[in-house]
Amino acid sequence: MKHQSIEQLQALAEIRPGPAMTRTERLERWAELLERDPERRLGTLSGTEYAPSGTRQTMRASGSPMTVAFDDVSLRAAGLGDDSYGEAKRFFELSDRQLHDIVCNCHFGSAVRAGNAARRVRAAIGLWPRIKAFFA
Repeated sequence: MKHQSIEQLQALAEIRPGPAMTRTERLERWAELLERDPERRLGTLSGTEYAPSGTRQTMRASGSPMTVAFDDVSLRAAGLGDDSYGEAKRFFELSDRQLHDIVCNCHFGSAVRAGNAARRVRAAIGLWPRIKAFFA
């Protein structure tokens, strides 16, 4: 085996991004991650429906459903930049209402079970994409 320096390997490497994940694939992956430990208690965000838009975009809670997504290497590689409300909204292509239903404390209190969050994530996918995936 020939040993090479990092610089030598970088000169030889051809880096190609993998195929882009569709919105449905990103949401499915998030739901799967949450379903791995359905009883896990995750932090929620307070008052997402009342926060000014600029404030809402930067909201985050340590150990939230969005943190579960950000902890995943494949979602970060696909472009998830952090575990903030605004980034989750952008990356998963969710409306404020959809993301509010997943992470706001008015639905769950200070913590949500991961399994409950997963069901809400799957609901955000919509019925038609799930029907198509079932028959594919």
